[in-house]
Amino acid sequence: MSRFAVPVHGNYHGYYSKRPSIRDPRLALLPADFFQAKRVLDVGCNEGWVTCEIAQTWGASQVIGVDIDDTLIRAAWKRRRTVWSLQAPSGIQSSEPSNDIDLSAISEPSQKRMRMSLPSEGNISDYFPASCEHIYGPLPIPNHVRDDHDFPHNVSFRAADWLHDEIPEDKTPYDIIIAFSISKWIHLNSGDEGLLRFFERVHNALKLGGTFILEPQAWDTYAKARRMDDSLKENARNLKIRPNEFEIILQKIGFGSVQHLGTTGEGGFHRPVDLYVKV
Repeated sequence: MSRFAVPVHGNYHGYYSKRPSIRDPRLALLPADFFQAKRVLDVGCNEGWVTCEIAQTWGASQVIGVDIDDTLIRAAWKRRRTVWSLQAPSGIQSSEPSNDIDLSAISEPSQKRMRMSLPSEGNISDYFPASCEHIYGPLPIPNHVRDDHDFPHNVSFRAADWLHDEIPEDKTPYDIIIAFSISKWIHLNSGDEGLLRFFERVHNALKLGGTFILEPQAWDTYAKARRMDDSLKENARNLKIRPNEFEIILQKIGFGSVQHLGTTGEGGFHRPVDLYVKV
């Protein structure tokens, strides 16, 4: 069992059962080649679903997932083996959309869903039935490596409090850092100073021209979260910064103007995704 009895860091177990999708819709807001040959850090990776997707289907050269909850990190390593077990063997080619389909006659949301449902060239991610993995267990990952930039060798996980502790991978600057659904939890646990420290850590860990992808959580969602624990409730009373100020703060730290990529998700998960470039 995790040492975190209550998910006060947003470290929900089974989180992706609440927002299930074959492909994460937040990633669909980004250009198709956004992660190609890039080195990526996924902060607050939870059980590694997004981390593995970026490594497997978006062409990243290296993806590191980090989370404060060691139980979630163990689940992320298991997720890596599951995803590996379900993908097609190398050399199996994916089918392409039929030339008879007139995409101009289809609405943009429908086009996006169609593109998201199609496997990438030469990499069919859902080739084997999931039932095979459930019944017989995941396939072993081979030790021999044709290319360490290929999935699953291009993805790894660390259990660490990245806000306060460096990890070995930090020695080399990242091309992209992702912070999905974690700004509220950093803010409530570590206050305004902790949030500023996190933004500065991201800026320092990125290479010049690197990209920060942030999914900020609205201020009205803090109310439910702070009821989880007395320390969160007490910290919330002293917060001065609001999420609508993040843009100004990040520009002062050294990022360029925000690019609002759009919003996605349903219900309480309907949130914006923003892009910042280190200048």
